Amino acid sequence: MGIFQFEFIRNALYAALLASVACGIIGTYVVVRRLVSISGGIAHTAFGGIGLGYLLGVNPLFAVLPFTVLSALGIGVLNKNSKFSEDTLIGIFWSFGMALGIIFVGFSRGYAPDLFGYLFGNILTVTRADIVMMAVLDIVIIAVVAFYYRQFEASSFDEEFSKVRNLKTKFLYILLLVLIAVTVVVLIRVVGIILVIALLSIPAALSRQYTSELKKMIVLAIIFSAIFTVFGLFLSYLFNIASGATIVILLAAVMLVSSALKGFFAKLLNKRNK
Repeated sequence: MGIFQFEFIRNALYAALLASVACGIIGTYVVVRRLVSISGGIAHTAFGGIGLGYLLGVNPLFAVLPFTVLSALGIGVLNKNSKFSEDTLIGIFWSFGMALGIIFVGFSRGYAPDLFGYLFGNILTVTRADIVMMAVLDIVIIAVVAFYYRQFEASSFDEEFSKVRNLKTKFLYILLLVLIAVTVVVLIRVVGIILVIALLSIPAALSRQYTSELKKMIVLAIIFSAIFTVFGLFLSYLFNIASGATIVILLAAVMLVSSALKGFFAKLLNKRNK
């Protein structure tokens, strides 16, 4: 039976697979629309919601959801309707959210929580309730993306043409930011901010190296994410090291090796064709 005799390992495996579905779908749009920086900004802004939850004495996740969704809406609306550059807005919301989180925790009574636990999470502490919540998240994401698939596809690859076709590009952009925010909120306690950002960007970027078709990119991103998160879990168990950090390093290493091999074979092919 091996390591599967442990319930926490089975739960971690389920969580890795469910997180792969959510991040594979949303991450593909994040990479295609070049929203990785905004995703990082939204994820770090969630720190403010975590601190607010501790200050109010409620489960931090209940405060993180409205806080993070409002932050995503703020970034989206200001990005489309103000003269601030995207980088400036990300910097403002990122630093503002984290600073608020620290101040809120400072004002809270009793034991000061370790906020850095939310940076890296701990996938080995996933509960059944977390798994149910992640399954619900996957269902919501699949339903929304299936309903708006054509519109998302058109606005992702050619936003100007989509405007000419009277597609509601601003609405689709803000809806995507809200989906990113909800994904971050659900996964933040389980896998942490760092692993959420890695899962939203690396598997989709890897899949884009092998296909430019959106549907195939989504499927490949889910498969890559599932394979490497599960393999990372086995490595962390085998060497008794931090699971989240192991998965991030594995994903980054595979991405670098894949890019190097792709570049090498492309040059080799060019030389043969000359």
